Amino acid sequence: MPPFIVLDRIGMTYRAASGPVEAIREISFSVERGEFVALVGPSGCGKSTLLRIVAGLRPATYGTATVAGEPVSGPLALVGMVFQAPVLLRWRRLLENVLLPAELAGLRPADYAARARDLLALTGLAEFADKFPRELSGGMQQRASLCRALLLNPPLLLMDEPFGALDAMTRDEMNLELLRIWGEGNQERKTILFVTHSIPEAVFLADRVVVMGPRPSTIARVVPIPLPRPRTMEARASAAFGRLSLEIYETLQVKAPAAPAVPGG
Repeated sequence: MPPFIVLDRIGMTYRAASGPVEAIREISFSVERGEFVALVGPSGCGKSTLLRIVAGLRPATYGTATVAGEPVSGPLALVGMVFQAPVLLRWRRLLENVLLPAELAGLRPADYAARARDLLALTGLAEFADKFPRELSGGMQQRASLCRALLLNPPLLLMDEPFGALDAMTRDEMNLELLRIWGEGNQERKTILFVTHSIPEAVFLADRVVVMGPRPSTIARVVPIPLPRPRTMEARASAAFGRLSLEIYETLQVKAPAAPAVPGG
């Protein structure tokens, strides 16, 4: 079966008032169906931009992106996106927030209510379905945003630093929650492309880590993560985990000439 995502020589240059700013250059890699791939790199190197190109939310300056065998030419319906902020509508109850993708797709929310409740139960939020976002903790709100992304059962999840604003303990809990929902060992699991600034988080979650260099960013290295699954917090204490984390850290230490700031990094 061909790769689910193929990026072929993707480049992106922004037009700024001071002149063009090259964000990413000649980015090429693929993601297999059901694979969990993490993107790490310095701030401003274009990780978020790359995610938006895959989602069809921003056209590349050059190169091609293919998802499920089709060139990306506009916003994709088969994608669920999770951002750093939960972005829940404060005037809507939790269940109504989770049902939002059905409304936006022109579907009958009532037809998806049972699935929405099942997702809330899966993430431990069943008893909070009628609560407003302000009544929930940050971790609970992020769980709800994950439920919302999964409502229409998309085969692809694009996650942009989704746990970066959480405290360390809640972040660890969300890592385990994500792996559980993703379904380690399940042959029908979703494909995930995950942006993070945390090297330990990338190593803990991913099958492979794509390391992006400083802007104009290229692929510095792709690091396979051969740690056994299912992953547990004890894995972080292993010598293999430490070795892989150090390998990625040392790759990121390679310096490049300073460049002007780029939006959407």
